[in-house]
Amino acid sequence: MAQSGVSVAPECVQAFNELKLGKSTKWIIFKISDDWKEIVVEETSKDADYSVFREKLLNAKSKNKRGEEGMGGRYAVYDVDYEAEGGAGKRTKITFISWVPDDAPQYPRMMYSTSKEALKRALNGIAADIQANDADDIEHDSIVQRVSKGR
Repeated sequence: MAQSGVSVAPECVQAFNELKLGKSTKWIIFKISDDWKEIVVEETSKDADYSVFREKLLNAKSKNKRGEEGMGGRYAVYDVDYEAEGGAGKRTKITFISWVPDDAPQYPRMMYSTSKEALKRALNGIAADIQANDADDIEHDSIVQRVSKGR
């Protein structure tokens, strides 16, 4: 359980293991439930089109304590493909992305920031971890550059 009191639903680990072992799932988006008690799977996809994935993050919504909907955070796991430096061939890295936009309301930002480690601990086999706070942080080239350098 996270510092925030948010727990990780078993379906999160199951979806992650399917991505990790099956290699048919390309990405998973997780969200904190509307009652702010549990991290759940929002969506999984086999679609390798990164722009579809990025748009899902950019358009994420969360409700605040009063039930008002606004810009929201998300967690995601993306199986990033890239060319290794020096012509060493194709590589893939399972990358954890914590998407907490700077302009999201305070409560969702706080909850996503304090609940991240609980989800990361539950997902065994993450190769890279990216904290993203604005649209530039989740540009495909930016993600590939950071993942290929091992960050």
